[in-house]
Amino acid sequence: LSVPTILTRMGLSEGFWHHEYWLPPGATWEDMKESADTHYPQPQDLLLCIPGALLLIIVRCIFERTVALPLGRRLGVSDKLRPKVQPNATLEGFYVLLGRTPKEEDLISLAKQSDLPVKKVETWFRHRRAQDRPRLMKKFCEASWRFTFYFTSFFSGLGLLYEKPWFWDHTVCWLRFPQQPLPPALGWFYLLELSFYCSLVATLPFDVKRKDFKEQIIHHIATITLIFVSYCANLVRFGMIVMLVHDASDYILELAKMLHYLKWKRVCEAVFIVFAVVFIISRLVLFPLITYYYFMTKFQLFLISCVINTFLMILQSLHIFWSYLIIQMIFGVILHGAKRKDARSDTEESDRSEAEDLAKNK
Repeated sequence: LSVPTILTRMGLSEGFWHHEYWLPPGATWEDMKESADTHYPQPQDLLLCIPGALLLIIVRCIFERTVALPLGRRLGVSDKLRPKVQPNATLEGFYVLLGRTPKEEDLISLAKQSDLPVKKVETWFRHRRAQDRPRLMKKFCEASWRFTFYFTSFFSGLGLLYEKPWFWDHTVCWLRFPQQPLPPALGWFYLLELSFYCSLVATLPFDVKRKDFKEQIIHHIATITLIFVSYCANLVRFGMIVMLVHDASDYILELAKMLHYLKWKRVCEAVFIVFAVVFIISRLVLFPLITYYYFMTKFQLFLISCVINTFLMILQSLHIFWSYLIIQMIFGVILHGAKRKDARSDTEESDRSEAEDLAKNK
């Protein structure tokens, strides 16, 4: 079957998938016909990301319960006691429906309705917010899962590069595009990455919510779009390079988070500095040099190349934003001895406030 026929059977418009949009001038879908010995990326393969994402979510749950949780306990990760909240239907209703942090006039009104002093109402809301804050063990388990995946993904990708160096020859890569057969291992690697980012989107509402929550959503959507588009247009080599550049620093960040939750401050700071160096070099130097240079100089412009460039620029904007946070944290924490705090931590009150409340209750 030809690619347009397959896409039409998938319920997608054949006009939308016209070769002039997806392939460079002079190339058609007929150039990517499969044979017994030659396999090209087929859009229907991407449907495997749905069961793949569900499978990864299941694997993650098992991993966190059987590996990360016992490991965290053995290494000394423990959740601090938090003040208990007295049941109050009036205050709970406001908290759920109208907001977690009431204004002064709301506090006065709620105090009258519940027949409590304003100070106690204010304390109730502080305790209620603390109750919803993610536990330290939950953060450790999430970081452990991401560390395991990114570490495995990055070094597996490097293994593919080492195993098939001819596959990445720039002359062959760009001159023969899009007539570039897809090795099965690379195809499965691509689908695994797509499944992982789909699983991240699915679990966002349940994961630890951080300050850059909106940026995370934008990043995941841009990444999924790039993986989908580059696979359909047989830009798998290019996409693979982009993924490796990203994974190079991601597993180091997750390791630094794990050390932070373990309160191994010195080691955490050293690992974080390594992460910062790798992140800035890979995202602000290698990423634009490798991706933009080859993409802009080796290809004739066509519609999908412009779409890919747009999403690459979105990713680069996020890289600059996160680099700013990283540099700000290094200067604030390492050089000036400021209070240690994750630049992407959640926005609730500090543990110190909770400790003070507990002491008062005792």
